[in-house]
Parts: sequence; C-alpha cells; structure tokens
Amino acid sequence: MIKRVKGTQDFLDLTLFNFIIEKISHHLALYRFSQIATPIIEHTELFTRSLGTATDVVSKEMFLIEHRGDGQHEDQEIEHICLRPENTAPIVRAFIENGIQTIPWKVFAWGPMFRYERPQKGRYRQFNQISMEIIGAASIAEDAQFIMMLDRFFHETLQMNNYAILLNFLGCPQDRVKFKEKLRAFLDKLGTAVCANCMERKDKNIMRIFDCKISTCQELYQNAPHIADNLCPTCEQEWNAVQLQLQMLSVSYVYKPTLVRGLDYYSKTVFEFASNQLGAQNAFCAGGRYDGLVKELGGAEDQPSLGAAIGIERLMLILENYISRLALPQKQALQVVVPMGTAEQSLALILADVMRASGLCVEVLLEGDSMKSMMRKANKLGAAHCLILGSDELASKTVTVKNMVTGEEKRMPQVEVVGFLSAFAKVT
Repeated sequence: MIKRVKGTQDFLDLTLFNFIIEKISHHLALYRFSQIATPIIEHTELFTRSLGTATDVVSKEMFLIEHRGDGQHEDQEIEHICLRPENTAPIVRAFIENGIQTIPWKVFAWGPMFRYERPQKGRYRQFNQISMEIIGAASIAEDAQFIMMLDRFFHETLQMNNYAILLNFLGCPQDRVKFKEKLRAFLDKLGTAVCANCMERKDKNIMRIFDCKISTCQELYQNAPHIADNLCPTCEQEWNAVQLQLQMLSVSYVYKPTLVRGLDYYSKTVFEFASNQLGAQNAFCAGGRYDGLVKELGGAEDQPSLGAAIGIERLMLILENYISRLALPQKQALQVVVPMGTAEQSLALILADVMRASGLCVEVLLEGDSMKSMMRKANKLGAAHCLILGSDELASKTVTVKNMVTGEEKRMPQVEVVGFLSAFAKVT
C-alpha cells in the first residue's frame, strides 16, 4: 500500500472546511474584499526577496523545484521555482504584474501552502490558508479596522471566545536599525548564556531571537529592550493611535513586546490570534503591516499595505471542540429508489431523474439484491424514504413509499411522488 506523504492529510468530510470558507467570504464582502487566486508555484526569487534569506521559511522550509526546459539543450537556463510557502508575496506580485491602479486594493485568496517542517498538531507540510491583503492602506487606522474585522469574524460569526489577540509595534526601518544595535549590545552582555540557535540569529536575523522556544532563553529575554519603547515620534504616535482605536472599538488585546513574526517584510503593527487549545504552535491567525514590500518586489512606487492569514487546519481544530454551536449546513434528506428486478430498473432511473430535477437527493439501488438486503442498505445510507418499484407498481404506474423512520408505507401514483416528498421535506 502506498501511503500519503508525511505531513499531508486527506479531508474525507469537508463540511466544516467549506463552512469556514463560506463564512469568511461573506464576512470579507461586507468590508469590500474581492476574491482572487494565485498560482501554487512561483519563482523562488519572489520569496528570497520578500521573506529574507535568513528566515527559516527560505533557508530551511521551501519545497524547491529546478526545471531545465526540455532537457535537449545543455545551454538552457535553469528555472528556479518553488511551491508557495505563503501568499502575501504572490498577491503583491499579482498587484504589480497586472498593473492594478485601484487603491486600496482589497483582496483575499485561499488555498494550499507548502513548508518542509516537522509535522505536529495543526502544522502540516501542505496546509491551507486564507490570506487577506489591503494594498494601499496608508492610514494607521486601517490597522485597527483590520484587527477588528478579524475579531468580529472569530467572536461573532464563529462564536469563539477562547483566544487572545497579541499585539506589537515594530516601528519603521530606521527604528529597527537603532533597536538592533541596542539588542545586540544586550546579547553581548549575555555572552554564551543563550542557545546556539540564538547565537546564529544574532548575526543573521537578530530580532528572531524572541521566537526561541527554549525556556532559559525566554527568561533571559524578559529583560531585553523592547522596540515599542524605542520608536521615532511619528511611529510612537501611530502606535498610540492603534491602541486607542482598538480600545474605542471594544477590541481586547494583549501587548506582547517579543512578538516580531517570522518574515522580514513586516513593519509597524504586527499581531497574532492565539488559542491555548493548539499547544506550542498556538497562533491560528497572524499578520501585520508591510509598507516596503511593493517596491521591494519591483513596483514603481511603494504602497503601504496590510495583511493577515488564517490557518484553516488550526482553526478547524479549535472549532471541533464546540461544533454543535455552529450552524453547519445539514445534508439534504436522502430518497432511495428500490427497483425489485431488472424490469423495474429503467423506470427507477426515469423516476430518479425527475426527482433530482425537482431538487431532491436520490440514490438508486441497481445491484439487484434481495428486498431485505436493499432495505438494510437504504437504512445504512440514512434514507428518509424508500420508493419501492415492483411488478405491481410497474403495472399500475404507482410507487410504494416507505417512511424509514416510522415504517409507514403508502402507495401513490408515480406523478404524485415528487409533490409528496417535497411537501414532506417542508414540514420536517
């Protein structure tokens, strides 16, 4: 037996998955977001330029593909492509490449992402995300509205109340240059007390030390300088504005000074929605502002922007704990047509076709088993009614309709079956 690839999964019931997509699509439409789609494969350079070569995603986790054309010519240039590890950079690429002029450009997309990492609870090598982006969001008030939009979705639409919003402010590029100097001086004093991974990050991507999972390092970093305490006057004013607006919008949050996010393009506001039901990897939605990415990826001029992604698998893990509260769509009542012999099968197919044309869900049992066996199978399928066609029914142009819950049987003309079942569905 060939098993599925490690870190992937089969979805055998998409009810909850599709429910999330339907609800977020409706919710985002209220904020004038349009749905788009980008390719699963992109040029590797798109992510090395946007995410940074020192990030774990680029240095360790991307699925890389090298394509050498048709292989018949030695001088053909190798094309470096990869499976997308996230969707913000592709959406920004689509904005630039398609010459979008409408600002702000408010879009969302959903689909699979790919990262080669150790599978664990809610974390897969192929996983699904819903990405939401506003390209051309100059006002810092957009940040507060964006976070509120997500909070309303989780709390009101999905009825979640077991999460926290973690918030931090990373300042502008100039702020970060100065802050990194202070942080490096702090780490120099600690010497070799920090782990080897943090020592490496000190040289390559120093702010990522705050993502370290080792408890001894985290204890040391409680005394580290905070970037939100080292902002320029403009950024300090914006940071205060975001906090005030969230308070005015009744959005509760927790200031987390060590929240930096793992991707290089973030600036100013960053946030996570975290739940204690997910273990160590507790964020199910995260994002922030990225004011320099459009120009970095080749845009003629920069567009201050804002975005976030929801991990669908992680969100499903949380929702499964109280799935009965959700108004999930119910499967339509099943009507099973049971032809007693080969002679009745043609009539069964015609009757089923007429029923489906009227919006009824129908299964026809064509295996030619015994009456007892077919009734047992209909019951196993969860049939609401069985429509029995035997020689008597064929001759009299009737159908015997059996209610599978009450056991009541009723013979009626074939032309009345659709009306009877439709009326029954409305009553129940």
